[in-house]
Amino acid sequence: MSQPASPPISTGLQAVIGLEVHLHLNTRTKIFSAASTDYFGQEPNTFTDPLTLGLPGTLPTLNARAVDLAIMFGLALGCDVGGFTQFHRKNYFYPDAPRNYQLSQYDRPIARNGFVMVGGERIGITRAHLEDDAGKLMHPLYAPYSLLDLNRAGMPLIEMVTEPELRTPEQARAFLTLIRATAQSLGVSEANPEEGQMRCDVNVSVHVPGTPFGTKVEIKNLNSFRSVQRSLEYEIARQTRIVSAGGTVSQDTMGWDEGGQRTFVMRTKEGEADYRYFPDPDLPPLDITPEWIARVRASMPELPAQKRERYLAAGLRETDADSVSVDVPLSRFLDAAMQTDPELDLQRLANWLLTDVTGWLSARELSLDRSQLTPAHLAALVGLVEAGTVSGKMAKELLPEVMVGADPIQLVRERGLSVVTDTAAIEAAVDAALLANPAAVQQVRSGNLKAANALFGPVMKAMNGQAGPDVVRRVLNERLGI
Repeated sequence: MSQPASPPISTGLQAVIGLEVHLHLNTRTKIFSAASTDYFGQEPNTFTDPLTLGLPGTLPTLNARAVDLAIMFGLALGCDVGGFTQFHRKNYFYPDAPRNYQLSQYDRPIARNGFVMVGGERIGITRAHLEDDAGKLMHPLYAPYSLLDLNRAGMPLIEMVTEPELRTPEQARAFLTLIRATAQSLGVSEANPEEGQMRCDVNVSVHVPGTPFGTKVEIKNLNSFRSVQRSLEYEIARQTRIVSAGGTVSQDTMGWDEGGQRTFVMRTKEGEADYRYFPDPDLPPLDITPEWIARVRASMPELPAQKRERYLAAGLRETDADSVSVDVPLSRFLDAAMQTDPELDLQRLANWLLTDVTGWLSARELSLDRSQLTPAHLAALVGLVEAGTVSGKMAKELLPEVMVGADPIQLVRERGLSVVTDTAAIEAAVDAALLANPAAVQQVRSGNLKAANALFGPVMKAMNGQAGPDVVRRVLNERLGI
């Protein structure tokens, strides 16, 4: 597979990036009808209704839950929320839109003028508004036809638009990671790109800092964070070559070829006039009152930034707090494990979760929320190590069984794996190791203290790995006069 070209260095040009993020909302029914939203993986065109199909005489009814979720998301992004908002018809003619228009919001979005902090940088949020999703066109390879699935049509969407304040592909990816964590933490959306619940369009241009922005290009329908980063890397390099050679970038709508790792032209860019926005006559305007906002705000759970501060205050390393706070399954698991045993060391528990557990899952291409590991069992395993009941090495050997649902306490009890702290037994093993390794003993007594390490292994082997390491070290030091 060809690799995307890296952005040239020392050209004097800077990228300007803006994102449009679409999130499917966690509602049981579609935004303007009673059709179920639980369509993923089902037969095509089985989750539709007369409104979805655009049949004459059908009228939309707004889903109140979708409005609450949009208000909550806007508040989390620091947006201005409240007052008058309304829906407009955005007209376009395409097979995936049977009504020939989309119900969206134009000049009265539900949320506007917000911001989030990404790596210490303030990224402005222009707006976040509600709309309904279109259906899905599928194009079989080499077939002279396309297929249409309207299960997705009418799904409730939030579209969030940023200011053009992102500057690198890596920063854009970090921004999306934060937005996904925010949506998942709030319960606003599952935000799973693989299931189409989070999609992204990017706008990108290049210019010399201090001069007007260049001509922007839009890249449509990116369904993974990796695709966002790679497409931006490629497009920045492409535009840089054009501008550096004295050429002009064309304002086009581009697609991303995942296999070829390059962008391609889909169509020339539409303007607002092409959509002929006008207020929808079938949906009355909304007045979002302060009381409504207060009710939604009171129901908001902890946000990623708040989680990060809580973890730091509890003694977690900053890098680990950064990682866990934007990974909702990890943070929920860590919190649940700590609740089962509040006396556990948070950093030690996080070490196991971020290293041993995620390593085991990655090797098997599994996710934490689909594994059989329970927070109580991981907490119990770490607790056994902290209490000195088992050694760290022994705990790692038990981990594969714990990952598939075994109770670590029961495993230790059934197999008699508790660490031996019987000093007499350990002293006997140490004495045997000293007799069997006179050369190492002589080196230690001659001043080479590191030679004592050669005696530690034989003692642990004689004790079947079940001796307390601290006790073994203490007895060895006593016998050697260290």
